[in-house]
Amino acid sequence: MRTRYPEGVSQTPDDALELERQVCFALAVASRTVITMYRPILEPLGLTHPQYLVMLALWGNAPLRFREVAEMLHLDPATLTPIIKRLEQNGLIERTPVAGDERTFYLTPTDAGTDLRERALAVPPAVIEQLGMPVGRLIALRDELSSVIEAAEAAIDEKGNSRSAI
Repeated sequence: MRTRYPEGVSQTPDDALELERQVCFALAVASRTVITMYRPILEPLGLTHPQYLVMLALWGNAPLRFREVAEMLHLDPATLTPIIKRLEQNGLIERTPVAGDERTFYLTPTDAGTDLRERALAVPPAVIEQLGMPVGRLIALRDELSSVIEAAEAAIDEKGNSRSAI
């Protein structure tokens, strides 16, 4: 059986398996490298990159239920739980039970978590400076990656696969 390649893709099977041609490889390396770049920027705030993402979600939308945060960040609840616990231990967020449902709670920043937002305003400009790329190009990249995420999620949904690990 002969494999059919989309238009514009090399017809040589060996070329199709070159590491540098793989979208997954480029995305994985870019993700790891950019997250590594964030580490020293976030360190003075006392945040890891996953904690920073949770705080971004809460600063923009609190109060949020745990499940809503997991969905916004595309995280499995088991992955999110230790992040939430650490932020709570560090006094940056608090849980408030949802009336009538002792298993569900809202997450909100504490006063210390809200104060941290002011210091976090320095993070995006620091990232932009370190990357040394024009802001317009970064915005276009973010938008293109959002399109890739949407297309991948649609493909996963179409196949009936679970999205819980995305």
